[in-house]
Amino acid sequence: MMVKRLQLALIHTAVAVTLVPINSTLNRVMIKELGISAALVALLASLPYVFSPLQVIIGSYSDRHPVLGLRRTPYIVLGLLFCAVGVVLAPLATVEIPVQPILGLILTLLVFMAWGMGFNLASVSYLALASEISGEKGRSRTVAIMWVMMVVGIILTAATLGGMLERFDYAALNRAFLTVAAGALALGTLGLIGLEKKVSGQSATVSPDEERESWQSIFRKVFANPEARLFFGYLLLLLTALLGQDILLEPYAAEAFNLAVSATTRITSIWGGVMLIAMLVTGFLETRLAKKTLARVGGWVGVLGFALIAVSGLLAQRGMFYGGVVLLGAGTGIATISNLSLMLDMTTRRVGLYIGAWGVASALARVVGNLLSGVLRDAVNLMSQNPLAGYLTVFVLQGLFLLISLFLLSRVDVHRFQERERLTFVERAAIAGDLS
Repeated sequence: MMVKRLQLALIHTAVAVTLVPINSTLNRVMIKELGISAALVALLASLPYVFSPLQVIIGSYSDRHPVLGLRRTPYIVLGLLFCAVGVVLAPLATVEIPVQPILGLILTLLVFMAWGMGFNLASVSYLALASEISGEKGRSRTVAIMWVMMVVGIILTAATLGGMLERFDYAALNRAFLTVAAGALALGTLGLIGLEKKVSGQSATVSPDEERESWQSIFRKVFANPEARLFFGYLLLLLTALLGQDILLEPYAAEAFNLAVSATTRITSIWGGVMLIAMLVTGFLETRLAKKTLARVGGWVGVLGFALIAVSGLLAQRGMFYGGVVLLGAGTGIATISNLSLMLDMTTRRVGLYIGAWGVASALARVVGNLLSGVLRDAVNLMSQNPLAGYLTVFVLQGLFLLISLFLLSRVDVHRFQERERLTFVERAAIAGDLS
Protein backbone atom coordinates (compact mmCIF):
# COMPACT_ATOMS: atom_id res chain seq x y z
CA MET A 1 0.00 0.00 0.00
CA MET A 2 2.88 2.37 0.75
CA VAL A 3 4.08 2.09 -2.85
CA LYS A 4 0.66 3.14 -4.12
CA ARG A 5 0.59 6.04 -1.67
CA LEU A 6 3.95 7.21 -2.93
CA GLN A 7 2.73 6.89 -6.52
CA LEU A 8 -0.33 9.00 -5.74
CA ALA A 9 1.95 11.53 -4.06
CA LEU A 10 4.10 11.70 -7.20
CA ILE A 11 1.02 12.52 -9.29
CA HIS A 12 -0.12 15.16 -6.81
CA THR A 13 3.36 16.67 -6.79
CA ALA A 14 3.59 16.59 -10.58
CA VAL A 15 0.47 18.72 -10.95
CA ALA A 16 1.38 21.04 -8.07
CA VAL A 17 4.88 21.87 -9.36
CA THR A 18 3.43 23.20 -12.61
CA LEU A 19 1.88 25.98 -10.52
CA VAL A 20 5.27 27.26 -9.34
CA PRO A 21 6.57 28.77 -12.60
CA ILE A 22 3.14 30.16 -13.44
CA ASN A 23 2.19 31.58 -10.05
CA SER A 24 5.61 32.70 -8.83
CA THR A 25 8.16 33.30 -11.57
CA LEU A 26 5.95 34.32 -14.48
CA ASN A 27 3.76 36.76 -12.56
CA ARG A 28 6.89 38.67 -11.51
CA VAL A 29 8.23 38.71 -15.09
CA MET A 30 4.89 39.84 -16.52
CA ILE A 31 4.43 42.68 -14.03
CA LYS A 32 8.04 43.86 -13.64
CA GLU A 33 9.96 43.00 -16.80
CA LEU A 34 7.09 43.14 -19.33
CA GLY A 35 5.13 45.92 -17.62
CA ILE A 36 1.81 44.08 -17.92
CA SER A 37 -1.12 45.21 -15.78
CA ALA A 38 -1.23 43.47 -12.40
CA ALA A 39 -5.02 43.24 -12.76
CA LEU A 40 -4.62 41.23 -15.97
CA VAL A 41 -2.00 38.98 -14.37
CA ALA A 42 -4.33 38.44 -11.42
CA LEU A 43 -7.18 37.49 -13.74
CA LEU A 44 -5.01 34.96 -15.55
CA ALA A 45 -3.70 33.47 -12.30
CA SER A 46 -7.28 33.12 -11.02
CA LEU A 47 -8.50 30.99 -13.93
CA PRO A 48 -7.90 27.59 -12.25
CA TYR A 49 -10.03 28.69 -9.30
CA VAL A 50 -12.70 30.21 -11.54
CA PHE A 51 -12.94 26.80 -13.23
CA SER A 52 -12.90 24.83 -9.95
CA PRO A 53 -16.73 24.37 -9.80
CA LEU A 54 -16.30 22.22 -12.92
CA GLN A 55 -14.58 19.62 -10.77
CA VAL A 56 -17.98 18.30 -9.71
CA ILE A 57 -18.96 17.78 -13.37
CA ILE A 58 -15.58 16.30 -14.28
CA GLY A 59 -15.67 13.91 -11.34
CA SER A 60 -19.20 12.74 -12.07
CA TYR A 61 -18.38 12.24 -15.76
CA SER A 62 -15.27 10.18 -15.02
CA ASP A 63 -17.30 8.10 -12.52
CA ARG A 64 -19.55 6.93 -15.33
CA HIS A 65 -17.29 7.00 -18.40
CA PRO A 66 -14.13 4.90 -17.97
CA VAL A 67 -11.69 4.82 -20.88
CA LEU A 68 -10.21 1.41 -21.73
CA GLY A 69 -11.46 0.17 -18.39
CA LEU A 70 -9.72 2.95 -16.43
CA ARG A 71 -11.89 5.43 -14.57
CA ARG A 72 -9.26 7.97 -13.47
CA THR A 73 -5.94 7.46 -15.27
CA PRO A 74 -6.95 8.84 -18.71
CA TYR A 75 -8.32 12.02 -17.12
CA ILE A 76 -5.19 12.44 -15.00
CA VAL A 77 -3.01 12.03 -18.08
CA LEU A 78 -5.06 14.54 -20.06
CA GLY A 79 -5.03 17.03 -17.19
CA LEU A 80 -1.29 16.68 -16.64
CA LEU A 81 -0.64 17.15 -20.36
CA PHE A 82 -2.70 20.35 -20.34
CA CYS A 83 -0.71 21.58 -17.33
CA ALA A 84 2.63 20.78 -18.94
CA VAL A 85 1.69 22.36 -22.26
CA GLY A 86 0.47 25.43 -20.41
CA VAL A 87 3.80 25.78 -18.59
CA VAL A 88 5.82 25.41 -21.80
CA LEU A 89 3.73 27.87 -23.82
CA ALA A 90 3.04 30.45 -21.10
CA PRO A 91 6.31 32.42 -21.40
CA LEU A 92 6.17 32.25 -25.21
CA ALA A 93 2.65 33.69 -25.23
CA THR A 94 3.13 36.39 -22.59
CA VAL A 95 6.18 37.97 -24.25
CA GLU A 96 3.96 38.74 -27.22
CA ILE A 97 1.64 41.00 -25.21
CA PRO A 98 3.90 44.11 -25.30
CA VAL A 99 4.69 43.52 -29.00
CA GLN A 100 1.28 42.46 -30.35
CA PRO A 101 -1.20 43.22 -27.56
CA ILE A 102 -4.35 41.66 -29.02
CA LEU A 103 -2.71 38.52 -30.39
CA GLY A 104 -0.52 38.15 -27.33
CA LEU A 105 -3.49 38.53 -24.99
CA ILE A 106 -5.57 35.95 -26.89
CA LEU A 107 -2.70 33.45 -26.90
CA THR A 108 -1.96 34.04 -23.23
CA LEU A 109 -5.61 33.64 -22.28
CA LEU A 110 -5.85 30.36 -24.18
CA VAL A 111 -2.66 29.04 -22.58
CA PHE A 112 -3.78 29.95 -19.06
CA MET A 113 -7.21 28.45 -19.69
CA ALA A 114 -5.58 25.21 -20.83
CA TRP A 115 -3.39 25.16 -17.75
CA GLY A 116 -6.36 25.92 -15.47
CA MET A 117 -8.53 23.24 -17.02
CA GLY A 118 -5.69 20.73 -16.78
CA PHE A 119 -5.19 21.55 -13.12
CA ASN A 120 -8.86 20.93 -12.30
CA LEU A 121 -9.16 17.86 -14.52
CA ALA A 122 -6.14 16.15 -12.98
CA SER A 123 -6.84 17.25 -9.39
CA VAL A 124 -10.36 15.87 -9.07
CA SER A 125 -9.31 12.64 -10.79
CA TYR A 126 -6.27 11.79 -8.67
CA LEU A 127 -8.03 12.74 -5.43
CA ALA A 128 -10.91 10.43 -6.38
CA LEU A 129 -8.38 7.70 -7.19
CA ALA A 130 -6.65 8.25 -3.85
CA SER A 131 -9.97 7.84 -2.05
CA GLU A 132 -10.85 4.67 -3.98
CA ILE A 133 -7.46 3.01 -3.49
CA SER A 134 -7.02 3.91 0.17
CA GLY A 135 -10.53 3.34 1.43
CA GLU A 136 -12.06 5.32 4.26
CA LYS A 137 -9.60 4.20 6.93
CA GLY A 138 -6.43 4.75 4.91
CA ARG A 139 -7.46 7.91 3.12
CA SER A 140 -6.11 10.33 5.72
CA ARG A 141 -2.62 8.83 5.74
CA THR A 142 -2.54 8.68 1.93
CA VAL A 143 -3.48 12.31 1.40
CA ALA A 144 -1.16 13.44 4.20
CA ILE A 145 1.75 11.81 2.35
CA MET A 146 0.54 13.41 -0.86
CA TRP A 147 0.39 16.82 0.81
CA VAL A 148 3.87 16.64 2.41
CA MET A 149 5.48 15.52 -0.84
CA MET A 150 3.65 18.28 -2.69
CA VAL A 151 5.03 20.99 -0.38
CA VAL A 152 8.55 19.55 -0.63
CA GLY A 153 8.16 19.39 -4.42
CA ILE A 154 7.08 23.04 -4.57
CA ILE A 155 10.05 24.10 -2.44
CA LEU A 156 12.52 22.14 -4.60
CA THR A 157 10.95 23.41 -7.83
CA ALA A 158 11.22 27.03 -6.70
CA ALA A 159 14.85 26.49 -5.70
CA THR A 160 15.61 24.83 -9.05
CA LEU A 161 13.97 27.63 -11.00
CA GLY A 162 15.93 30.16 -8.97
CA GLY A 163 19.19 28.39 -9.81
CA MET A 164 18.39 28.18 -13.53
CA LEU A 165 17.51 31.88 -13.67
CA GLU A 166 20.62 33.27 -11.96
CA ARG A 167 21.41 34.96 -15.27
CA PHE A 168 17.99 35.96 -16.46
CA ASP A 169 17.01 36.18 -20.11
CA TYR A 170 13.96 34.92 -21.98
CA ALA A 171 15.83 31.95 -23.42
CA ALA A 172 16.75 30.86 -19.89
CA LEU A 173 13.14 31.40 -18.82
CA ASN A 174 11.89 29.13 -21.61
CA ARG A 175 14.45 26.45 -20.73
CA ALA A 176 13.51 26.59 -17.05
CA PHE A 177 9.80 26.26 -17.78
CA LEU A 178 10.44 23.39 -20.20
CA THR A 179 12.49 21.64 -17.51
CA VAL A 180 9.66 21.94 -14.98
CA ALA A 181 7.12 20.63 -17.51
CA ALA A 182 9.34 17.66 -18.38
CA GLY A 183 9.91 16.92 -14.71
CA ALA A 184 6.19 17.05 -14.00
CA LEU A 185 5.45 14.61 -16.83
CA ALA A 186 8.18 12.26 -15.59
CA LEU A 187 6.84 12.31 -12.02
CA GLY A 188 3.28 11.78 -13.25
CA THR A 189 4.31 8.86 -15.44
CA LEU A 190 6.11 7.13 -12.57
CA GLY A 191 3.07 7.64 -10.41
CA LEU A 192 0.60 6.22 -12.90
CA ILE A 193 2.41 3.02 -13.89
CA GLY A 194 0.30 0.10 -12.67
CA LEU A 195 -1.57 2.27 -10.16
CA GLU A 196 -5.20 1.89 -11.19
CA LYS A 197 -6.89 -1.45 -11.74
CA LYS A 198 -9.14 -1.84 -14.74
CA VAL A 199 -12.87 -2.17 -14.23
CA SER A 200 -15.03 -4.30 -16.47
CA GLY A 201 -18.65 -5.16 -17.16
CA GLN A 202 -21.29 -3.68 -14.86
CA SER A 203 -18.71 -2.24 -12.48
CA ALA A 204 -17.43 0.02 -15.22
CA THR A 205 -20.64 2.02 -15.19
CA VAL A 206 -21.34 2.11 -11.47
CA SER A 207 -20.67 5.38 -9.72
CA PRO A 208 -18.41 5.22 -6.66
CA ASP A 209 -19.92 5.58 -3.21
CA GLU A 210 -18.63 9.11 -2.71
CA GLU A 211 -21.29 11.78 -3.15
CA ARG A 212 -20.39 14.82 -5.22
CA GLU A 213 -22.06 17.99 -4.12
CA SER A 214 -22.29 21.10 -6.27
CA TRP A 215 -21.19 24.46 -4.95
CA GLN A 216 -24.84 25.57 -4.90
CA SER A 217 -25.73 22.61 -2.67
CA ILE A 218 -22.83 23.36 -0.32
CA PHE A 219 -23.84 27.02 -0.08
CA ARG A 220 -27.45 26.12 0.71
CA LYS A 221 -26.59 23.66 3.46
CA VAL A 222 -23.84 25.72 5.08
CA PHE A 223 -25.75 28.99 5.02
CA ALA A 224 -28.76 27.32 6.67
CA ASN A 225 -26.70 27.31 9.88
CA PRO A 226 -26.09 30.81 11.38
CA GLU A 227 -22.89 29.74 13.12
CA ALA A 228 -21.60 28.19 9.91
CA ARG A 229 -22.37 31.40 8.01
CA LEU A 230 -20.28 33.37 10.48
CA PHE A 231 -17.42 30.91 10.28
CA PHE A 232 -17.59 30.88 6.47
CA GLY A 233 -17.33 34.67 6.40
CA TYR A 234 -14.37 34.48 8.77
CA LEU A 235 -12.63 31.93 6.55
CA LEU A 236 -13.28 33.96 3.41
CA LEU A 237 -11.67 37.09 4.88
CA LEU A 238 -8.78 35.14 6.39
CA LEU A 239 -7.97 33.24 3.20
CA THR A 240 -8.44 36.30 0.97
CA ALA A 241 -5.68 38.00 2.94
CA LEU A 242 -3.33 35.03 3.28
CA LEU A 243 -3.72 33.74 -0.28
CA GLY A 244 -4.34 36.99 -2.15
CA GLN A 245 -0.82 38.28 -1.55
CA ASP A 246 0.70 35.59 -3.74
CA ILE A 247 0.20 37.47 -7.01
CA LEU A 248 2.11 40.57 -5.83
CA LEU A 249 4.75 39.43 -3.37
CA GLU A 250 7.47 38.70 -5.91
CA PRO A 251 6.85 41.73 -8.17
CA TYR A 252 6.91 43.86 -5.00
CA ALA A 253 10.29 42.41 -3.99
CA ALA A 254 11.61 43.20 -7.46
CA GLU A 255 10.26 46.77 -7.35
CA ALA A 256 11.23 47.62 -3.77
CA PHE A 257 14.62 45.91 -3.53
CA ASN A 258 15.61 45.37 -7.16
CA LEU A 259 15.89 41.62 -6.58
CA ALA A 260 16.74 39.41 -9.55
CA VAL A 261 14.26 36.87 -10.91
CA SER A 262 16.23 34.05 -9.28
CA ALA A 263 16.00 35.72 -5.86
CA THR A 264 12.28 36.45 -6.02
CA THR A 265 11.53 32.91 -7.20
CA ARG A 266 13.18 31.56 -4.04
CA ILE A 267 10.65 33.46 -1.94
CA THR A 268 8.24 30.58 -2.62
CA SER A 269 10.77 28.14 -1.12
CA ILE A 270 11.11 30.25 2.03
CA TRP A 271 7.37 30.75 2.45
CA GLY A 272 6.56 27.09 1.78
CA GLY A 273 9.27 25.74 4.07
CA VAL A 274 8.20 27.94 6.98
CA MET A 275 4.53 27.09 6.39
CA LEU A 276 5.28 23.34 6.53
CA ILE A 277 7.24 23.69 9.78
CA ALA A 278 4.47 25.85 11.27
CA MET A 279 1.82 23.28 10.38
CA LEU A 280 3.81 20.49 12.02
CA VAL A 281 4.38 22.54 15.17
CA THR A 282 0.71 23.56 15.30
CA GLY A 283 -0.35 19.93 14.92
CA PHE A 284 1.72 19.19 18.04
CA LEU A 285 0.47 22.20 20.03
CA GLU A 286 -3.23 21.83 19.28
CA THR A 287 -3.57 19.03 21.82
CA ARG A 288 -2.20 21.39 24.48
CA LEU A 289 -3.72 24.76 23.57
CA ALA A 290 -7.23 25.89 22.65
CA LYS A 291 -7.83 25.86 18.91
CA LYS A 292 -9.29 29.38 18.87
CA THR A 293 -6.15 30.57 20.64
CA LEU A 294 -3.97 29.01 17.96
CA ALA A 295 -6.20 30.46 15.23
CA ARG A 296 -5.84 33.91 16.79
CA VAL A 297 -2.06 33.45 16.96
CA GLY A 298 -2.02 32.54 13.26
CA GLY A 299 -4.02 35.64 12.40
CA TRP A 300 -1.87 38.00 14.47
CA VAL A 301 1.36 36.50 13.08
CA GLY A 302 -0.04 37.12 9.58
CA VAL A 303 -0.88 40.74 10.49
CA LEU A 304 2.67 41.28 11.73
CA GLY A 305 4.01 39.69 8.55
CA PHE A 306 2.05 42.08 6.34
CA ALA A 307 3.17 45.02 8.49
CA LEU A 308 6.84 44.11 8.12
CA ILE A 309 6.49 43.55 4.39
CA ALA A 310 4.86 46.95 3.91
CA VAL A 311 7.27 48.87 6.15
CA SER A 312 10.29 47.13 4.62
CA GLY A 313 9.54 48.79 1.28
CA LEU A 314 9.25 52.24 2.86
CA LEU A 315 12.56 51.79 4.68
CA ALA A 316 14.27 49.82 1.89
CA GLN A 317 15.13 47.08 4.42
CA ARG A 318 15.57 43.78 2.63
CA GLY A 319 16.10 41.82 5.86
CA MET A 320 12.81 43.14 7.22
CA PHE A 321 11.06 42.00 4.05
CA TYR A 322 12.34 38.44 4.42
CA GLY A 323 11.31 38.52 8.07
CA GLY A 324 7.81 39.45 6.93
CA VAL A 325 7.79 36.55 4.44
CA VAL A 326 8.80 34.15 7.23
CA LEU A 327 6.02 35.45 9.48
CA LEU A 328 3.50 35.24 6.65
CA GLY A 329 4.43 31.61 6.01
CA ALA A 330 4.23 30.84 9.73
CA GLY A 331 0.86 32.58 10.07
CA THR A 332 -0.51 30.68 7.07
CA GLY A 333 0.64 27.33 8.47
CA ILE A 334 -0.75 28.01 11.95
CA ALA A 335 -4.04 29.31 10.58
CA THR A 336 -4.49 26.36 8.22
CA ILE A 337 -4.19 23.63 10.84
CA SER A 338 -5.95 25.48 13.68
CA ASN A 339 -8.93 26.55 11.56
CA LEU A 340 -9.35 23.12 10.02
CA SER A 341 -9.36 21.73 13.55
CA LEU A 342 -11.85 24.35 14.65
CA MET A 343 -14.10 23.62 11.68
CA LEU A 344 -14.06 19.88 12.25
CA ASP A 345 -14.82 20.33 15.93
CA MET A 346 -18.10 21.92 14.87
CA THR A 347 -19.52 18.79 13.30
CA THR A 348 -19.00 15.05 13.14
CA ARG A 349 -22.09 14.25 11.09
CA ARG A 350 -21.34 16.22 7.92
CA VAL A 351 -17.58 16.50 7.79
CA GLY A 352 -17.58 16.18 4.00
CA LEU A 353 -19.94 19.12 3.70
CA TYR A 354 -17.71 21.40 5.74
CA ILE A 355 -14.59 20.26 3.92
CA GLY A 356 -16.44 21.28 0.76
CA ALA A 357 -17.26 24.63 2.35
CA TRP A 358 -13.58 25.16 3.14
CA GLY A 359 -12.76 24.35 -0.48
CA VAL A 360 -15.36 26.85 -1.70
CA ALA A 361 -13.99 29.52 0.64
CA SER A 362 -10.44 28.79 -0.51
CA ALA A 363 -11.29 29.03 -4.20
CA LEU A 364 -13.37 32.18 -3.73
CA ALA A 365 -10.60 33.73 -1.64
CA ARG A 366 -8.05 33.01 -4.38
CA VAL A 367 -10.20 34.67 -7.02
CA VAL A 368 -11.28 37.64 -4.90
CA GLY A 369 -7.83 38.11 -3.36
CA ASN A 370 -5.98 37.95 -6.67
CA LEU A 371 -8.36 40.25 -8.54
CA LEU A 372 -8.65 42.74 -5.69
CA SER A 373 -4.86 42.85 -5.30
CA GLY A 374 -4.21 43.32 -9.00
CA VAL A 375 -6.89 45.95 -9.61
CA LEU A 376 -6.09 47.92 -6.45
CA ARG A 377 -2.36 47.91 -7.16
CA ASP A 378 -2.90 49.24 -10.69
CA ALA A 379 -5.42 51.87 -9.61
CA VAL A 380 -3.31 53.27 -6.77
CA ASN A 381 -0.14 53.29 -8.86
CA LEU A 382 -1.95 55.13 -11.64
CA MET A 383 -3.28 57.79 -9.27
CA SER A 384 -0.12 58.22 -7.22
CA GLN A 385 2.51 57.67 -9.91
CA ASN A 386 4.47 55.89 -7.18
CA PRO A 387 5.53 52.33 -8.14
CA LEU A 388 5.40 51.15 -4.51
CA ALA A 389 2.17 52.84 -3.41
CA GLY A 390 -0.14 50.21 -4.93
CA TYR A 391 1.72 47.32 -3.34
CA LEU A 392 1.77 48.97 0.07
CA THR A 393 -1.96 49.72 -0.14
CA VAL A 394 -2.73 46.07 -0.92
CA PHE A 395 -0.59 44.72 1.94
CA VAL A 396 -2.15 47.16 4.41
CA LEU A 397 -5.66 46.16 3.21
CA GLN A 398 -4.84 42.47 3.59
CA GLY A 399 -3.61 43.11 7.11
CA LEU A 400 -6.91 44.90 7.78
CA PHE A 401 -8.82 41.88 6.43
CA LEU A 402 -6.97 39.72 8.94
CA LEU A 403 -7.91 42.07 11.77
CA ILE A 404 -11.59 41.96 10.76
CA SER A 405 -11.41 38.17 10.50
CA LEU A 406 -10.04 38.03 14.06
CA PHE A 407 -13.06 40.03 15.24
CA LEU A 408 -15.39 37.55 13.51
CA LEU A 409 -13.46 34.66 15.05
CA SER A 410 -14.12 36.07 18.53
CA ARG A 411 -17.86 35.70 17.85
CA VAL A 412 -17.65 32.06 16.71
CA ASP A 413 -18.93 29.70 19.41
CA VAL A 414 -17.86 26.11 18.81
CA HIS A 415 -20.00 24.89 21.72
CA ARG A 416 -23.16 25.74 19.81
CA PHE A 417 -22.49 22.72 17.67
CA GLN A 418 -23.67 19.53 19.26
CA GLU A 419 -20.77 17.15 18.80
CA ARG A 420 -17.00 17.38 19.08
CA GLU A 421 -14.26 15.29 17.57
CA ARG A 422 -10.48 15.27 17.91
CA LEU A 423 -8.55 14.49 14.76
CA THR A 424 -4.82 13.82 14.46
CA PHE A 425 -2.43 16.11 12.63
CA VAL A 426 -2.16 13.53 9.86
CA GLU A 427 -5.92 13.70 9.28
CA ARG A 428 -5.93 17.48 9.23
CA ALA A 429 -2.94 17.59 6.89
CA ALA A 430 -4.84 15.17 4.68
CA ILE A 431 -7.79 17.55 4.48
CA ALA A 432 -5.45 20.46 3.78
CA GLY A 433 -3.99 18.37 0.95
CA ASP A 434 -7.46 17.89 -0.52
CA LEU A 435 -7.75 21.64 -0.95
CA SER A 436 -4.35 22.40 -2.45
